[in-house]
Amino acid sequence: MSRSLTRKLIESRLRAGRAVAGEEIGLGVDQVLLTDTNGTMAFLQFEAMGFPRVVPGCVVAYVDHNVSQVDSRNSDDHRYLQTAARRYGAVFSKPGNGICHQVHLESFAVPGRTLLGTDSHTPLCGAAGMLAIGAGGLDVAAAMGGGPYFLPMPEVVRVWLTGELRPWVTAKDVILELLRRLSVRGGAGKIFEYAGPGVATLSLPQRMTLANMGAELTLTTSVFPSDRVTRDYFRRLHRKDAWSAQEADADAAYDGQIELDLATVEPLVALPGSPDRVVPVADVVDTPVEQVMVGSCTNGSWEDMWAVTEILRGRSVHPSVSFVLFPGSHRILETMAREGLLADLLASGALVSEPSCGACAGIGHVPAAGTKSLRAFNRNFPGRSGVKDDQVYLCSSVTAAASALTGRITDPREVGATPEPYLPGNFVASTAGFVAPDGTGEVVRGPNIKPVPLGEPVAETLEAPVLIKLGDKVSTDDISPAGAAVLVFRSNVPAIAEFCFHHADPQFVARARAAGRGIVVAGEHYGQGSSREVAAIAPMHLGVRAVLAKSFARIHRANLLNWGVVPLAFDDPAAYDAIEPRDRLVLRGLRAALAAGGRVTVGNTRSGTGFTASCALSPREREILLAGGLLAHTRARTQAARG
Repeated sequence: MSRSLTRKLIESRLRAGRAVAGEEIGLGVDQVLLTDTNGTMAFLQFEAMGFPRVVPGCVVAYVDHNVSQVDSRNSDDHRYLQTAARRYGAVFSKPGNGICHQVHLESFAVPGRTLLGTDSHTPLCGAAGMLAIGAGGLDVAAAMGGGPYFLPMPEVVRVWLTGELRPWVTAKDVILELLRRLSVRGGAGKIFEYAGPGVATLSLPQRMTLANMGAELTLTTSVFPSDRVTRDYFRRLHRKDAWSAQEADADAAYDGQIELDLATVEPLVALPGSPDRVVPVADVVDTPVEQVMVGSCTNGSWEDMWAVTEILRGRSVHPSVSFVLFPGSHRILETMAREGLLADLLASGALVSEPSCGACAGIGHVPAAGTKSLRAFNRNFPGRSGVKDDQVYLCSSVTAAASALTGRITDPREVGATPEPYLPGNFVASTAGFVAPDGTGEVVRGPNIKPVPLGEPVAETLEAPVLIKLGDKVSTDDISPAGAAVLVFRSNVPAIAEFCFHHADPQFVARARAAGRGIVVAGEHYGQGSSREVAAIAPMHLGVRAVLAKSFARIHRANLLNWGVVPLAFDDPAAYDAIEPRDRLVLRGLRAALAAGGRVTVGNTRSGTGFTASCALSPREREILLAGGLLAHTRARTQAARG
């Protein structure tokens, strides 16, 4: 039978289940990447499970988000990651070596392999013909120990590209166009496989932008063929031996198709609040901005840095603008230095930061209150920049550079001639930022690293107050905020839990502690955005035992299950409207209902009314949830095996 590339990749690593849309499957994992935000906890969980050494052939721990060592807490976590990586068999990528996804593609990606990462933008490596998926830390810890990664088999949708991008239009505009069409919920339960004659016109960095920011569509991942474009880029990376051709059969069947003529795309901008609030740049032209940024894992490639330099060369950044660039990797920054880009950028007034996620996660370069920031990043959820009530616009690198010159959002087509693309003959193959493991040494824990908490087995009956009622599209940034002040506690659950729902309701933590047990109520697409596992752990630590929502983002739902928090979806969305904050809900026979099939009857003591909600579970998920989460389940099984 003719098969899509996605199906070939899945079937080659299938270890459990059937590759039928909607059924649970288990995939063997070839490679793992860990970030400092979620990877520290993942390694702590790996240790708690008692694994002696990582099993996948390639595991890399990156320090890329919170790289600033302003006090010992960050340094302690970095030291823990490095010593754990050395002991258990993972490569360690030092602070400043670059953003995990960019660095991983440059140094470790192998077409045809599977990659699991503790970051939602792990799908970037799908640009090189990999099956690359983001997941919660506990799922990744289990995969590090040799277990499969479980998920519902997604639908595979072919994105058929035709035509060619016009001058001043970029891959960032293409993904913004897809977000405009489909919204942040449009890719739920799907994998996008890019095909068609337009694919051959896209460079590998352009494909990386599309695959990376597919996370904003809630896609499971995105997959591109590995073709001559991929081969040429791998050659420039001195990794031609890692390349192999990966493609779909000519007459492969798909679950759906989206068609897009690249020649019809125009420069676009996402308005503050959500990546899918997309409008033509002409609609917001002349909007004053005081801060402009280019970089992050979406737009930190060589092509982005080159295009920005070409626009700025011989010109000056507007006096009212702070313009900051974040190269995606040390390799790119070193190549920029060797190719002469840095002198022109510095002469223009641009600031070149160390390669890191940095400001994308609200760590450094926080905008001034009440100002507008224009960013070639991937997310602009409220407060993500590090300040409440921020106004962050998303755009392409060339739109950002054009706007940095004027101090106002500017259509890049007004700047002049399009920068001619240029790729160096080779990218410097520096390995200075990597530390190889040797299986020895003590794992060192600083005082900010606390034990991994355990979830509680699901009770037969849950009676608890509604601690907070939220609307649609609640992100993990809303649940557990980004920013340096919060993420410094990423390995300290009791401390980071103090920030839970801080922007939405500063009294949430005190109310949760007073209640002892509680329920969260929300609308559509609860838990979108970052794979930040603490957005499940912190509420669990504060006594949240169930979340009632109209729908859940994939990774966050899995994280809730893994920590013993029951994710219940309203059978009738109208039931959401009848719930008021502080209502007391009663879920009688909760444990029995979950064991029997997942439909739960919920009573409201204030109104005297009731409704039903469902938690569709695979047999594996049911065991894990009832036990109080994956870690509690694993420990119980281990103790039983020991007698």
